[in-house]
Amino acid sequence: MAAHILRLRFALMLGALRGGRTARSLVGLAVLVIITGAVCVAILSLADAPLPVARTVLVLGGAATFLGFLLGPIFTGATDQLDPRRFGVFGVDERQMPWILALASMISVPSFALLAIIVCSTIVAIEFGTPWLAAVLGAFLRLLAATVAARIGMAFSALLLPERRSRELTALFGLAVVVVAFPVAVFFASLEWDGRVPDAVAVVATVAGFTPFAAGSAFPLAIAAGDVAGTWLTGIIAFATLFSLWMLWSWLVRRLLTTTERPATSRERSGLGWFGLLPANAFGAIAARSLVYWLRDRRYIVNFVIVPIAGVLTVFPLLVAGVPLYIAALVPVPLMALFFGWLPHNDVAYDSTALWIHVASGVRGLPDRLGRLIPVALVAIPALAVAISLTLAMVESWYLLLPMIGLASSLFLSGLGLSSISSAVSPYAVSRPGDSPFQQPQRSASRGGFGPAVAFIGAIIVSAPTIGLFIMTVISDGVYNPMTFWIGLGTGLVILALGAVIGGRIYDRGGERLMEFVETA
Repeated sequence: MAAHILRLRFALMLGALRGGRTARSLVGLAVLVIITGAVCVAILSLADAPLPVARTVLVLGGAATFLGFLLGPIFTGATDQLDPRRFGVFGVDERQMPWILALASMISVPSFALLAIIVCSTIVAIEFGTPWLAAVLGAFLRLLAATVAARIGMAFSALLLPERRSRELTALFGLAVVVVAFPVAVFFASLEWDGRVPDAVAVVATVAGFTPFAAGSAFPLAIAAGDVAGTWLTGIIAFATLFSLWMLWSWLVRRLLTTTERPATSRERSGLGWFGLLPANAFGAIAARSLVYWLRDRRYIVNFVIVPIAGVLTVFPLLVAGVPLYIAALVPVPLMALFFGWLPHNDVAYDSTALWIHVASGVRGLPDRLGRLIPVALVAIPALAVAISLTLAMVESWYLLLPMIGLASSLFLSGLGLSSISSAVSPYAVSRPGDSPFQQPQRSASRGGFGPAVAFIGAIIVSAPTIGLFIMTVISDGVYNPMTFWIGLGTGLVILALGAVIGGRIYDRGGERLMEFVETA
């Protein structure tokens, strides 16, 4: 039976490459091979670096790899070809199933990539003086731990999360990773090492080396460094981690084989999409409808694309005018936050004939106002997280992280709040669905132009205290850091709440007027 499952696993892997999505599979395989090759070259180059630097990089990289194998199946929602329930009908002994499936899971493209990376790490450890037997033992522990962790992630995904998860849920997981992981990666990449490990990074690496996530990576390098206590401690933790993971995996296999499957659910991927993911209330329905519009209508997509471009292009006129690069580089992020917050100022006009659904169904104004802001928030927050990280890495001033977040929060959230009022008070005509995003229809009146201007300028005015504190922070090297962050965040949240409430009240009283506008504009 074990040989049969291994042959089946190998056939499935080849079939995935030869299947109906050959081009996509080959492109993905090529990208993975390129990335793996680049990582292997970078790891092998650590043999020429000082031992503390190599030890820090490999330990943190090992922790990230372990977490990736554990959480990757949960984030991606991939179908598990080695789900124990698939083989329950063959009468395999429950005691043999865990090790058979764990061995079969090593026959996969990610496992081969992991093996290549671990081999390179082992070569580097041997170069630094680790006995080859200890280095191979550490590599074996890492490989088994990551493999079993991936199996556990798949099992938890099958037990706890909806089957056939929608692409929308996977996208939300991806956005969360971008918001959290990208700034951290940029921060570490921007550090000036100069042959030594920064103190903050050294502390993080030391702590990570004594955790289950990176003990296997730290074990051979502790031997190379002559750290006897560290060697014993990391070795014990690595063995205990593998034993604990194996016991958990064995329990999950028994649980999957002896638990009645849940009733079949509808396929979100071909069904409700965002409507099935978001709450089943007025807010969730409007947010889902807005997401469908914003992610498919090119009129909305153009707005998303233009904002980062406009933010970056502002740097060049400032440089021509003689503004120092350090100051000019700080301008795009607040400008992007301001424009992102201003984007929904005319969202009602883009609805065309869809607004009648809101009015006819008796939707209250507050859920309507808040639901329309979800698409902008899902795009703007990751974009600003990336922009802030790259900006601070370029100017080499990470002490501005909290003030920059506070300023961006104030401008973005205030813009959303004031736009919620503007879109209900003074919508103006826009291009029809299917028309060019750059085509603007003629307007019979000019009063619609005042609302957007008020929302744009108003966000700047209410954020003026935060802007002033941010300028003082730059001048005084961080004295006003906490104050800038909290005042900016508080200002944004207060204006957002007030704007949503006031805009909702206006919407409640003028729903018929808005419906008449979108029908005739």
